[in-house]
Amino acid sequence: MCSHQSSCPSSEHPSAHVVAAHPEQGWSLLCDGAIVFDDSGELLADGRVVAPHRVPTARLAMAA
Repeated sequence: MCSHQSSCPSSEHPSAHVVAAHPEQGWSLLCDGAIVFDDSGELLADGRVVAPHRVPTARLAMAA
């Protein structure tokens, strides 16, 4: 699936790249088999889940 020489970096490493993007559905497939969701959550190739890291709404700036 991946063209990296030696081995593909994990999705936690920034050099893992997108091999299939589906922005209309809100997800992308990385070369290491991880699925990254637009809400910043991830489903790793080994089945582990990384919860979305959302900013609490109280911390968002209000438009004037």
